[in-house]
Amino acid sequence: MAQTFAELGRVEAIRQLFEGTPWRPFEEPLRFEAKPQECIATASGLLLEGIDFNLVYFPLGHLGRKAVVRVSGELYAVMAHPETLSVQLGISAKLDFEQVKELWKGIVAAAQEYGYKNVSLDLAPSRNGLAIALSATGRHCAATSAGRAQAQSRDLLAVSGRLGAAFLGLQVLERERLKFEQGGSDRSELERHRMLVGAYLRPELSPDLAAQLEDGKIYPSHGYLLSRGLADGLLRLQRDSGLGVKVYADKIPFEAGSSALGKELGIDPLSAAMNGGDDNQLLYVIPIAQYGRFRTDFQTFDIIGHLAQPSAGTVLVSPDGLEHPVSAPGWKNQ
Repeated sequence: MAQTFAELGRVEAIRQLFEGTPWRPFEEPLRFEAKPQECIATASGLLLEGIDFNLVYFPLGHLGRKAVVRVSGELYAVMAHPETLSVQLGISAKLDFEQVKELWKGIVAAAQEYGYKNVSLDLAPSRNGLAIALSATGRHCAATSAGRAQAQSRDLLAVSGRLGAAFLGLQVLERERLKFEQGGSDRSELERHRMLVGAYLRPELSPDLAAQLEDGKIYPSHGYLLSRGLADGLLRLQRDSGLGVKVYADKIPFEAGSSALGKELGIDPLSAAMNGGDDNQLLYVIPIAQYGRFRTDFQTFDIIGHLAQPSAGTVLVSPDGLEHPVSAPGWKNQ
């Protein structure tokens, strides 16, 4: 019989969750100081049941991992190496201790994969479903801080992976959820769109990326995690750099099957990439002078555009050469 939190109590539950991990519960926060030319970066994230995920189809282990990928991606976007991770779980009465253990296993596995030196956990009751709050700190190495140049017009925009796939995968899962509720779900549909579904449930982000860029002496002037769509990242870049941004529609990478599924669902894959969100891929600005080394050593990245003069604004260039102003939910249209 599954144990309940009422039987265990908060302290004992946390103690058991830390068993078998490289960290100890209830430790003092890890303190570290930046060396000369180093910087400390912070990142935080909040995932809410019913808004960011649905437990009907989201495996708890995958959910824990995805939460860590998202907050770690914010650190990698600014070339910071993860140091500490703080996790707070708001747990509703419908989850028993074994289910929370499954969620925690995903968090622990990802925290180890991304090299966190210290992980802390707290638990609290929730009336409105599961809530996952994370905050992380990381360290910029001195070479990165010293090597980063100011962004210039003609610097290149590079993305680490396919865009729009997670949003399309979510639509497949939602479609099958509705069929399941009506008694007609077909798991073969999930298998047919396995790569797109996987992009939503289990995003991948290389834990070695920041170190590889440093080893190649590639220092992006700006970096963003694309968790709210490409358009959001481009508008943030325009705001932060003070420059114009041009992205070419025919250079944006899509997962195989995106076009066919988009036709089924009535969703343009380009729209999914621009505004769908949840891809958790990285967007970097690569100085044009470093392009040769970057293209040789980072062939998995796609160059999708470049910076421009401020008067250009933020635009999506269609294959016929027309420029369309970029907008995104939450932003005032430019």
